[in-house]
Amino acid sequence: MSNAESIEKKAEKVVVGLSGGVDSSVAAALLHRAGYDVTGLTLWLMRGKGQCCSEGMVDAARLCEELGIHHEIVDSRDVFEQNIINYLVTGYAAGSTPSPCSRCNKAVKFTPMMTYAREKLGINKIATGHYAKLSFNPESGRYELRRAVDNTKDQSYFLYEVGQEELSCCIFPLGDTTKVETRKIAAEFGLATAEKPESMDLCLVEANGSMKAFLDKYLTPVQGKIVDTNGNVLGEHDGTYHYTIGQRKGLGVAAANPLYVIALDPIKNEVVVGDRSEAHDKECTIHQVNWVSIAPTDVPFHAEVQVRYRTIPASATVIPLEGDRARIVFDEPQFSIAPGQAAVFYRDDLLLGGGLIESKQ
Repeated sequence: MSNAESIEKKAEKVVVGLSGGVDSSVAAALLHRAGYDVTGLTLWLMRGKGQCCSEGMVDAARLCEELGIHHEIVDSRDVFEQNIINYLVTGYAAGSTPSPCSRCNKAVKFTPMMTYAREKLGINKIATGHYAKLSFNPESGRYELRRAVDNTKDQSYFLYEVGQEELSCCIFPLGDTTKVETRKIAAEFGLATAEKPESMDLCLVEANGSMKAFLDKYLTPVQGKIVDTNGNVLGEHDGTYHYTIGQRKGLGVAAANPLYVIALDPIKNEVVVGDRSEAHDKECTIHQVNWVSIAPTDVPFHAEVQVRYRTIPASATVIPLEGDRARIVFDEPQFSIAPGQAAVFYRDDLLLGGGLIESKQ
């Protein structure tokens, strides 16, 4: 059975978040063909020209014309600036490596979309082109988030912050679809986005050319020292925020063996480097934990924990702490654990919860 056939046919209203890309376009087209009363909604996120905004709004409007559905644009630039731009700048200035996509999904996209759909349009369902699977477990009374069928495109990692209320409104039409199938479906529908190149980087990077260029608009580079773990000066840097934990290339330091960034100290204005073995840690503490497919617990449990989007999940023990914090103890030391990134825990393909890395040990 194809993905289009597997979507239950019903005359129900739904708001589909449209970025102007092929994924959200196919999500809208599939729901429309299944009989849903679809309204397209595009969030205007960035000031100035950016692929996901100015160009994306035009492509989203064109799609709605092709499908014959209503399209709305919401000016979310202030929300994006407060929750993402300021969040990134503050985080990098403090020596962390923020994870903006999960924060954006929660604070800029899903919650505002749900609120707008309910209060402005009288619609209780929202859908997006995210590659993830969602179902309701009547025994636990919770909505469960799972990895998508296409492991190469799975985006559940970036959805760990989305709450149960938002998930209760969500539809993810592409959870059982591979990227290759998505483009094939787009071509079958004759959508203009069928061959549109995929966004390969963070929207702010695409709009500014690089993360360095983006941050330099807000932070003043201050020259400092690059040191090893013994405090020996190996070189100079032009701003600690230009570096991230685990970075190897672009250090500008000559050494017999490859060196990696293992710590950033904005107070001393130092970048600390070492060999690969020094860039491994067995534990980390996370905060702002959000429990997704399971209820909050104070009992330690074993899980597979993913500390970056493209890393392989590693076996670990998650130890809940007071408040919204937890300690993660890995079975084996992990490379490049970076404060500010998300640590998301799974049981097989089931996303249990996650939080932001506060410190590593």
